[in-house]
Amino acid sequence: MKTDPIVAARLAFLCRVVEKEANYLHDTDGRLFRLIATPSALDQLEADPLLSERLEAFVGRFSRLQDTLADKLLPTLLDAMAEPRASALENLDRAEKLGWIDSADDWLSARRLRNLMVHEYIEDRQILFGALTAGHRFVPTLVATARGLCLKAGTLLQPDVTG
Repeated sequence: MKTDPIVAARLAFLCRVVEKEANYLHDTDGRLFRLIATPSALDQLEADPLLSERLEAFVGRFSRLQDTLADKLLPTLLDAMAEPRASALENLDRAEKLGWIDSADDWLSARRLRNLMVHEYIEDRQILFGALTAGHRFVPTLVATARGLCLKAGTLLQPDVTG
C-alpha cells in the first residue's frame, strides 16, 4: 500500500514528536517518583519548588503524550491504513481491535486520571497521590504504545520495493 505523501510526512513528524514526548515523560516519571513514595511527601509541594516543578512536568508530559497519541497519531495512522476514522473513543476501540493498544478502557481511565491530577492536586493530597501513582503505573503503557504505533507507521513509510 502506498501512503499519501502528505499523510506520510505527517506520520513521520508525529513519530518524531511522540518519541521526544515519550522520552521526556519517562525521564520525568523516574525523577518524580524517587521523591514521592508516600502521600505525605506531597505535603512539601508549597515549600519545595523542585518537587512542584517535577509534578507539573509529569502531569503536563503525561497529558501531552496521551493527547498526541490518541488525538493526532492514531487518527493519522488510521488514515494512512485506509481504516475508518471516527471519534476518539471509536478510534481507541478500533486500535484495540487491531492490536495496537491493549485496552481502550485503560486509555479512558488514564484520561480521567489526567483530569484528576490537573484539577485536584492542590486540595486533596490523598486523591492526588492516588492519581499520580496510577498515572505512574500507566507510563510504561503510554511509552510502549508510542513506540508500537511509530513502528507501525514506519512500515508504512518504507519505500515499496515490490512495484
